[in-house]
Amino acid sequence: MHPLADTIRARFTEGFVDACEWRGDLVVTVKRDALRAVCRFLKDDPAMAFDYIVHVSSVDWPDDEERFEVVYEVYSIRHRRRLRVKTRVPEHDCAVDSLTEIWRGAEFMEREVFDMMGIRFNDHPDLRRILMPDDFPEGWPLRKDFPLQGKGWRDTFEFLNEGAA
Repeated sequence: MHPLADTIRARFTEGFVDACEWRGDLVVTVKRDALRAVCRFLKDDPAMAFDYIVHVSSVDWPDDEERFEVVYEVYSIRHRRRLRVKTRVPEHDCAVDSLTEIWRGAEFMEREVFDMMGIRFNDHPDLRRILMPDDFPEGWPLRKDFPLQGKGWRDTFEFLNEGAA
């Protein structure tokens, strides 16, 4: 295993799930209850120094018990290395702790994940839609079970198409 993954595994024995390398980058999966503690360690420990959050995203695995995967990509400017931290959440309890208190830059990115996938971020300072309009009908547009034609906006699209004719 990768030395960085060994360090995380040794420190967070109960919260560590798996680690692998993909295209030269290390990916560490942790339990959602351990996510905040692991990320605090990754940022604050001088040997880790992951001081920059690059991206927050999510993946929908509709056939899995823990349907959603939340992915944080972080970077250590000092050590010039990248790390992906993943955690899984089930659909019936679709929430994970916000990491905005660790990386302030996570605020808008977590809002995007909430807006598109419906994953709630506990203790987020301003969790509300950021991309979709306030009057958007129910649903989460990037979930794999969201209808391709959308929900409730058909009349709007027909109106726009009539105007083009």
